[in-house]
Amino acid sequence: MARESMQYDVVVVGAGPAGLAAAIRLKQLAAEKSADLSVCIVEKGSEIGAHILSGAVIDPRALDELLPRWKELGAPLKTPVSEDQFLFLTETGSLKLPQFLLPECFRNHGNFVISLGSLCRWLGAQAEGLGVEIYPGFAASEVLFHESGAVRGVATGDMGVGRDGKPTAQYQPGIELLGKYVFFAEGCRGQLGRQLIERYRLDDESDPQVYGIGLKELWQIDPKRHRPGLVVHSAGWPLTPSTYGGSFLYHMEDHLASVGFVVGLAYANPYLSPYEEFQRYKTHPRIRAFLEGGKRLAYGARAIAAGGLRSLPRLVFPGGALIGDNAGFLNASRIKGSHGAIKSGMLAAEAAFSALQTGRSGDELEAYPVAFKNSWLFDELYRARNFKQWMSKGLYPGTMMVGIEQTLFAGKVPWTLHHRHADHECTRPASEFQPIEYPKPDGRLSFDRLSSVFLSNTNHEENQPPHLTLKDDSVPVRVNLAKYAGPEQRYCPAGVYEFVKDTEGSDRLQINAQNCVHCKTCDIKDPLQNIVWVAPQGGGGPNYPNM
Repeated sequence: MARESMQYDVVVVGAGPAGLAAAIRLKQLAAEKSADLSVCIVEKGSEIGAHILSGAVIDPRALDELLPRWKELGAPLKTPVSEDQFLFLTETGSLKLPQFLLPECFRNHGNFVISLGSLCRWLGAQAEGLGVEIYPGFAASEVLFHESGAVRGVATGDMGVGRDGKPTAQYQPGIELLGKYVFFAEGCRGQLGRQLIERYRLDDESDPQVYGIGLKELWQIDPKRHRPGLVVHSAGWPLTPSTYGGSFLYHMEDHLASVGFVVGLAYANPYLSPYEEFQRYKTHPRIRAFLEGGKRLAYGARAIAAGGLRSLPRLVFPGGALIGDNAGFLNASRIKGSHGAIKSGMLAAEAAFSALQTGRSGDELEAYPVAFKNSWLFDELYRARNFKQWMSKGLYPGTMMVGIEQTLFAGKVPWTLHHRHADHECTRPASEFQPIEYPKPDGRLSFDRLSSVFLSNTNHEENQPPHLTLKDDSVPVRVNLAKYAGPEQRYCPAGVYEFVKDTEGSDRLQINAQNCVHCKTCDIKDPLQNIVWVAPQGGGGPNYPNM
């Protein structure tokens, strides 16, 4: 059965803040010029927001530019930040950084504590109101090219394909979505974005991208312990000083609190489990004081691209562009990326609209990277360009140098540091470390993986081709288990990977793909880059309500 095709001026892959902002801006510009412009968004989640997970404290600067009347229009920015706290944790104690020593990047006056999923749902409604066509539940699984090598569109994955790769009775072929320009806004480590970076060598002049895994829970806490707008960040325990990471605890409206933990994926110790470190963190006396008596409502995890300005790939290629976290616009020093994603989508949209107005298509939108370099977003990322590089040198020297750069020089220093290694290259053999004994979950503050995955509302059709693929089936046991003690069973936050014994008593890797929350950590951290994440059938994965 042949695939049908649909033609648009611009096709956007991903309904996150970047993709939605791009679509909205394109339609705004078309309305200003009374131009006829067709825009569609394809989204692999079952609905807009289903796969969106972030802290999140948002700087409204980009939203002010995109939709100046967002308050009147009912945007879900309900809780302004009321207080910032930064804590250095030890196992039983804490040190609160005085306000006068708090770097500007950790000051959140004028920002809002939000659910990014709720904001994306609202942005989706604004986009549809402007005439954008949005297709949730369809995963873009293939990039389509012209004979010239330019991108011509994407194809959604076939539905109703069995585990054996053969069509079932429910088979439906994918659809080709063709565009004069295609924006890739898949989020961190997007499947298609990764392929495009490799194909067009977009990262030849960039430092290796640096990633973190962010784990998050949504809690309803005791009203007596709730302080709307309180933002608490921490560093230190339970991580060692040599391991980059930290926490966030954001008090939202309705006695809700977002609790999360980030671990940089350049860690060396293969016995480290980001999930277990997160569970330990919540038992700290300072954090326990907020959560005791509360109820955990939701759980999820997502990788973040945190390398900053020096790790950004080239943003454009013939026929398309990378926007949002697919490129890596997160400002790790501020622990914020949504405003950068929105701004990048707007800049790409303005470049594409200008090109379309002159009859162009399928070429490189050079005006987009030029506009980025002339924008406040570039200035912001430039000031923060050394943050992750300093923090990779350890908590205390990194904190001191970031404090000097940001507090004394506002990031305007005459030096630029570089990343030299990809995260997977930093994993060391297990023989160099002792196993970490993590406490058993208590079911009140700390929980096991499977009960957490249950709260993510994750679901995949069991009879479908595996979306967690191995280049070489022998590597997990022959290399990962033998040399690194099987780190995939610890870095995965959803219990996807298990080493079990077969009937003959030999070790084998069991992949529980139905648990996958699409965080992409395995695709990033696997020591030999043997695991490749590909999009499952559309609509699968987590279904986050308001993360």
